[in-house]
Amino acid sequence: MRDITSNGRTSTEERALASPLAHFDVSNPHHRVTVRQAPAIALTAPVAPRPAAAAVYRPRMSEPLVRYTQEDKVAVLTMDDGKANALSVQMIDELLAALDRVEREAGAVVLAGRAEKFCAGFDLRVMMSGPDQAIALLTRGAELLLRLFEFPLPVVMAVTGHALAGGVLVVCTGDVRIGADGPYKLGLNEVAIGMPVPLLAMELARARLLPTELTRATLLAQIYTPTEARAAGYLDQVVAPDALAATALAEGKRLAALPRAAYTGTKQRLRAAVARTIRDGHAADVQRALGK
Repeated sequence: MRDITSNGRTSTEERALASPLAHFDVSNPHHRVTVRQAPAIALTAPVAPRPAAAAVYRPRMSEPLVRYTQEDKVAVLTMDDGKANALSVQMIDELLAALDRVEREAGAVVLAGRAEKFCAGFDLRVMMSGPDQAIALLTRGAELLLRLFEFPLPVVMAVTGHALAGGVLVVCTGDVRIGADGPYKLGLNEVAIGMPVPLLAMELARARLLPTELTRATLLAQIYTPTEARAAGYLDQVVAPDALAATALAEGKRLAALPRAAYTGTKQRLRAAVARTIRDGHAADVQRALGK
């Protein structure tokens, strides 16, 4: 069992985690496992983060926002910024670096959030700081979403709570999406807050939602409970919060046992056309939406 931060930082603590899912605590929404409580094990060959997008607001780096643990062939990436899990530059960079490590060392990946909050979407501080900064963040975010959508290994989403806007797009990229039951909100709220749904979001929604739900989910800005999200196509399964970790890990192990070449090739054929549509139109779509 290994507990690894996505950027390869080491800890001075002397003991490792007792469980690879110790950070993945959805049964107690008031308890946040800290780095001090759950130290990291040094890496012999840390993954260097990818180059960051230019002209993006960057707050001072503090604790890692993504933790990497592994059991057997399944890597578990846990997002935890201590708040709503916004897709900040740091969060995106750490996720991309962690996915590079997963591809080398694991057979499947589970992506989880913190208790009650899976992902809140793109960092509003950056989005409101100017059109150039917003474009840079959205471009970097699109890289992450397409990396997840086309990832050659099985991707299991453990949706621990709220997932709105860009957060529910992360959910859409998963191969199997398992959500915690509870009073959580999932959906694309762009129209409700005065923004057009971007091409990236529209195509991911079109690829994963039931056709009968696409208009409600995008044009009408429908927000769903986990049970409703399953019926609409955002989720494949809804379980009790205290069962989410074990269910997601078991699914990851099942998928990791499938022949890798067959899985990768089938996934590429399934998703290549959607990814190509997004890549061909994303830059112009973002520029148009932001009035550039």
